[in-house]
Amino acid sequence: MLVRDLMRDPECRYRPVAFLDDDLAKSGREIHGLRVLGTSDDLPVAVDRLDARMVMIAIPSANSRQMKRLVELAERTGLPVRTLPSIHDVLAGRAGMNELREVLIEDLLGREPVALNWHLIRSRLSGKAVLITGAGGSIGVELCRQIAQLSPGKLVAVDQSEFNLYELELALKTVFPDVESFHLCNVCDEAAVRHLMQRHAPEVVFHAAAYKHVPMLESNLREAVHNNVLGTKTVAEAAHAARVSQFVLISTDKAVNPVNVMGASKRVAEIICENLQQRSATRFTTVRFGNVLGSAGSVVPLFRKQIGSGGPVTVTHPEVMRYFMTIPEACQLIMQAAAMGEGGEIFVLDMGEPVKISDLAEQMIRLSGKVPGAEIEIVYTGLRAGEKLFEELFHDQEALRATQHKKILLARHRHVDSHVLKSTLAEMAEAVAHYDEERLQSLLHRLAPEFATRAGESATGAVVPFTPRVR
Repeated sequence: MLVRDLMRDPECRYRPVAFLDDDLAKSGREIHGLRVLGTSDDLPVAVDRLDARMVMIAIPSANSRQMKRLVELAERTGLPVRTLPSIHDVLAGRAGMNELREVLIEDLLGREPVALNWHLIRSRLSGKAVLITGAGGSIGVELCRQIAQLSPGKLVAVDQSEFNLYELELALKTVFPDVESFHLCNVCDEAAVRHLMQRHAPEVVFHAAAYKHVPMLESNLREAVHNNVLGTKTVAEAAHAARVSQFVLISTDKAVNPVNVMGASKRVAEIICENLQQRSATRFTTVRFGNVLGSAGSVVPLFRKQIGSGGPVTVTHPEVMRYFMTIPEACQLIMQAAAMGEGGEIFVLDMGEPVKISDLAEQMIRLSGKVPGAEIEIVYTGLRAGEKLFEELFHDQEALRATQHKKILLARHRHVDSHVLKSTLAEMAEAVAHYDEERLQSLLHRLAPEFATRAGESATGAVVPFTPRVR
């Protein structure tokens, strides 16, 4: 369709000159007047023969492995590479079928489409009142978009950022005009949170609001505890009081053996939900996963900006590795885990294989049409405060068990005495009120004793494979 349209448009600046197709039955045939010269392996020869100026990958159904192979072949020609959106983006309404664009790193790191039990997900969300905190963030926006497609009875979007909420409202109202509830609210504001719960009577709450920037939170301990710990306590207890059917905490792999304030604060948030489960009619479910491609504050948009300005691209360490998944995949699996949850679970999303950040930087430079090291320099700056070389997805005492979904695993959580938790949270609130960060550091260690921030302790961590410990 794209090629036909390009050939018919006299003002189009692209002129197709030939096809390559790995289907040998098409070799030598003519399609729309253009000959199929061979397979993708013949690309370098075809480019020289035709004096081509660009390589176009017109395979919307290609998976990430196929795309990576095709892009590597195309890069060897030294020509610019363009592609079409994936069929999944087209079907989800995120892009049009004929929208030619540059190849993105997401095309190469994305994984196979997630198989979901949509019947189960719809039974938990369709027709229900759903409230999402942190709705203006990367995960929150995508959760809003995907849940809106399931025809909830009401979708309540909550965020403390006026600009993020404004952008979300503009985006959603264009596609889902029936979504009406957008609320400015800080999750630490008990009166505002209680008011929202009473006014909207949500049946499901997705708590995505959190401060997440690791180095920044190292120097903002009080704000991390106030928002990530006490904010979670406020929203979770308000959900309990309002008899919300299910509360879903969006957590992080950094909560495992945390070496930073962000991870430790999120681990305590998990503990709050685990303990509330023991005395509440609300089902409290935690979903833990790693980095998402393209999220606010992630390396991908940073690298794009650095490459666009001519470099250098800054990488903290030559060996640093991270797990990645796309934002849509993460949100789909969050909804699936939530639908599976009966209360008290910590679900761990299978993040696949970790990615070396230096390789990611090199690939993004090549995708921009530049040569790593020659045209765009990569500079290693050293690990920042609170960073590990490798991330972990579960603690040694959290032996994983398989679930009914192959990409969602279940971690056995460690019990924390409810009296210890209650008294410690009260002390935290007092320390926050008095801006006593030394005390807050000690209190974080009390609830998350694995929190390794003392001088001399290792911050390297280890990549923990899924398979050996799954039961």
